Amino acid sequence: MKKIISLFLFLLTLSHFTYGQASTDKKATHGILFMSGGRYDNFRRCAATSAGTKGGPIADIMYVTKYQLNNNHSISFNLPVFRPILFAIAFKMLQFEPEFTYQYNKAINDRIDFIAGPGAGISFHYGPDYKSKLRDLNNSFFAIGPFLSLNTGIAFKREGMVKSSVCLKAFYVPLFAKDRTTGTVLGGALLYTIYFK
Repeated sequence: MKKIISLFLFLLTLSHFTYGQASTDKKATHGILFMSGGRYDNFRRCAATSAGTKGGPIADIMYVTKYQLNNNHSISFNLPVFRPILFAIAFKMLQFEPEFTYQYNKAINDRIDFIAGPGAGISFHYGPDYKSKLRDLNNSFFAIGPFLSLNTGIAFKREGMVKSSVCLKAFYVPLFAKDRTTGTVLGGALLYTIYFK
């Protein structure tokens, strides 16, 4: 349990420090992202389904730091908060997927923008496989892999500033672990983000 929490805190600090140092000269907008969806997963144990089920629902709350490059382009860093903490405390597991996203904005009118773009991050896992019982820690293993996504949706503006957005996300994650075949994660989710200064 201590190892899981320590690893999570290390990754959290490293992600924030790396991104923050690279972007100190740019004006940032911060926000909270709510995510809910589902996934196919032939590798990891899902906390919301029974043993032997490949996948299940997915949900998270993330802290977003967004940097506007110009009127039509921005880069964001999405830092998962809810799922890593829940899994560490309740299940002694780690699922942590920080992600950078690029976003293209195209104005539809004064209040709405069309938004779309790819994302890339890293997926970290520690816990049992999908065949195991949820608390069967004897079968726990560590896995890592790239997190790749595509996002599209609409952003809502007020006084020329984006205040919130609704997006659909499709994602793919190949997971790699010692002495195991490559895992495959495919899924989709609905995202709602609220921005504040």
